[in-house]
Amino acid sequence: MLVAAVSSGCASYHSHYAMFPAENSAGESRQIRLSWQSADYPDWWFTSDKATAIRVETQCSERVWRLRDSADPQAGECGTGIRACGEAGQDLHAPSGKLATDGVSCMVAEPSDPQARVAEIGGSLDLLVSCAPVSRTVQAGDEERNLDYLRASPVPYTVYVRKAPRGSLRAKMPEFDDSVCDAK
Repeated sequence: MLVAAVSSGCASYHSHYAMFPAENSAGESRQIRLSWQSADYPDWWFTSDKATAIRVETQCSERVWRLRDSADPQAGECGTGIRACGEAGQDLHAPSGKLATDGVSCMVAEPSDPQARVAEIGGSLDLLVSCAPVSRTVQAGDEERNLDYLRASPVPYTVYVRKAPRGSLRAKMPEFDDSVCDAK
């Protein structure tokens, strides 16, 4: 009974999110949304803080990036820190203009800290994007799917993040305005 009492209330669970305006690779103004969940443990507890991958979504696009740190077994072998690897045949490494391979890091959060962990991110983060889509759209039957994403930049985007207790009204992420996507 003591173990149940001690372990049940040890972590604080939070939702993290950010939304900011930026251009996609086609130069169109879009909203970009980042989100993840975390479990924060007290300093005296034997378990370290944990977090899910950071989701990076672009308004009007179906492509979702997941930035993972080295604690995540699905992080991929494309570098250190919090990163998302490019997919062979789908992404171009913008600085070189060459096709990204599975070993190329396309998005990195906190690029100046190769030991960064998602669970340690505070009220802001730097996001470096170094890839562009090979094709911004893909034909799927009669429908055209948009796979465009945040424009590559040699300078990281500074993103300010909200943190709220999971389940609270403040934890509700902002929605994209899809009417912008239909305005073509």
